[in-house]
Amino acid sequence: MRVFVDTNIVLYALLPDDPRKQALAQELLHRHSRDRSLWLSTQVLLEAYSVLTRKRKLVPADALAAVQLLASRQVAPATPEGTLRALALSARYRLSPWDAAIVQAAMDAGCETLYTEDLQDGQHFEALRVVNPFELKVQETAPLLAAPMSPVPAKGRAAKVTARGPPAQRKTRP
Repeated sequence: MRVFVDTNIVLYALLPDDPRKQALAQELLHRHSRDRSLWLSTQVLLEAYSVLTRKRKLVPADALAAVQLLASRQVAPATPEGTLRALALSARYRLSPWDAAIVQAAMDAGCETLYTEDLQDGQHFEALRVVNPFELKVQETAPLLAAPMSPVPAKGRAAKVTARGPPAQRKTRP
C-alpha cells in the first residue's frame, strides 16, 4: 500500500510545537519509510523548506538537511500534465490549487492513502482516501507511538537530522 504525506504532517514530525501530533507524525513517517510505502511530492519538499526557513527562521543549511532527508524517500515529480490535471481537480472538487496539486500528486504516484489535516477525513478522490492521522480514535493511536524521530531544534540551534526521519508544524499553503 502506497501512502502520500502532505506538508503539514512532515512539519508536525519535524517541529516540537505539539508533542502529541509530533509523536504520531514521526511514527507515521518512520513506519512508511521503513516499508518503502511513503511518497511525497516536490511541492511538499518546497513547502517544508519555505516554512522551516521563513516562519521557523531555521538557517538554510539546516532546513536543506531536513529536506534532503525527505528527498531520499519516493518523490512524485511535478509535471505540466499533472499540474493541468490538478487544476481540473481543483475546479471539479472546489479545492485550492495547492490542495489539488497534493491530491493529484498522490493519485499520480498510485497512493491509496493521503495523510493530511487540510482535507476532510474520509474523503475520496477516485481510489485515494484522505486520512487525518490526528483524528484517529485513542485505541488506533497507541501503535503509532513507538519510535520517535529527531525533531528540529528550537530557533537558533543547529538542526540534527537523523536517518530515522524528519520533523513538523502546521498546515502550510503558499
